[in-house]
Amino acid sequence: MRKTSCTTTQRPKMRVLILPASKGEGNRESIGDVNMAQSSTQPNASKLAIVIQQGKVLDFIDGVTQRNETPEEYVRQEIAKSLVREYRYEKTYIEVEFTIRVGSRKPRADLVIFPPATDHKQENALIIVECKSAKVKSEDKKDGVGQLQSYMAACPNVTYGMWTNGIERFCYRRIVKGGQVVIEDVPDIPEFGQDEGREDRPRFDQLKPATSDALLFGFRRCHNYIAGNQGLQKPQAFWELLKLIFCKIHDERHNDEVEFYAAANERHGINGTLKVQKRIEALFTQVKDDYPTIFKTSEVIDLKPGVLAYLVSQLQMYSLLESDIDVKGRAYEEIVGSNLRGDRGEFFTPRKHLPHGRGDA
Repeated sequence: MRKTSCTTTQRPKMRVLILPASKGEGNRESIGDVNMAQSSTQPNASKLAIVIQQGKVLDFIDGVTQRNETPEEYVRQEIAKSLVREYRYEKTYIEVEFTIRVGSRKPRADLVIFPPATDHKQENALIIVECKSAKVKSEDKKDGVGQLQSYMAACPNVTYGMWTNGIERFCYRRIVKGGQVVIEDVPDIPEFGQDEGREDRPRFDQLKPATSDALLFGFRRCHNYIAGNQGLQKPQAFWELLKLIFCKIHDERHNDEVEFYAAANERHGINGTLKVQKRIEALFTQVKDDYPTIFKTSEVIDLKPGVLAYLVSQLQMYSLLESDIDVKGRAYEEIVGSNLRGDRGEFFTPRKHLPHGRGDA
């Protein structure tokens, strides 16, 4: 008798996201991968279950659209979370993959922010954000910063733009000089309601706690920038970044006015970057006095003034002391890595001892 084989068809696994009936952003609860048959009933009728297909990710802005889970999409979703949680823009102000007319072309911008109570039309766009995978470089002719700048030039009321691949991050301001549109570098895009004409020196009450992977992106971006522009190996690049992190924490903990910052007009040229260098060196002198077992008295911040100014501009908007301990822990663990432990690794603060607030010792 011929044997017959019996195979059991496996139901595809999916993720189920539990949302409150009110669809509030703060109470989402993911229950992970479950069998398709198990997702048909929910014990709590007041909650709405969204079944996420395998290989898909739920769009953070509209909470409905399922997008392909790609490296570029990961960056876009993290930036979308940052715009809402850190920059305080309402989700209703933001459009995802918004079509923009650029000459005869109609490309789609990743994230476009509109002012409150305005129609979401190209002529009303306020801020444009372009997100790429880490493989796309800023100088890429097709998808680099030039793409963002062409979008900004095509929108008459756009004032700011951001381009990022999760490693590099560039922010721009669109102004008109002598009847010509000029795109200039700036350290950051504004928060919702922020006065564009405010002084470039931030205040401590304007610093924002980092959320999700924003700080991880920032640390990774700075670490790679040091390695690429200072010519240091990764362990040495990490040590220089660690000095700046200590300076940033010292500034938040002990000063009444922010000293850890680089104004927009200090990012370029000799005079501006030297001003930034002088402020940070003063902070590091105080850090060495506080931590003589970690930093030698003769130690200096071994970074070019232009490199230092860029790094400060990438970290200055965050409050490290007020950021969630898990956010800081993830960023720390990503940058340190197993290959950087040892040497002076015993001084690297473990996650449970990372500072929580301005009054902590």
